[in-house]
Amino acid sequence: MFTALAELSTRQIAETEDATGMDENKTAAKTGGGIAKKARKELEAKTGKKVITSDNYLPSADNTIIRNTKNAGSKKSPDNKP
Repeated sequence: MFTALAELSTRQIAETEDATGMDENKTAAKTGGGIAKKARKELEAKTGKKVITSDNYLPSADNTIIRNTKNAGSKKSPDNKP
């Protein structure tokens, strides 16, 4: 939810300011991210609960192990018959 807010804010700021190039878009991204950060902090203050916790934190994809990828996406049955 906050990521979507950051992305939308960044895009609208970049479009409004007609941002071109890395530096101008970086500035828009920092501002958009700041808007989402402020919204998250306000929600946490209002509810008294942290939005990001060890209970709802997902590790990065680099830390996950994918098993049995040989037949991933295959529609065949285990005995290789369609």
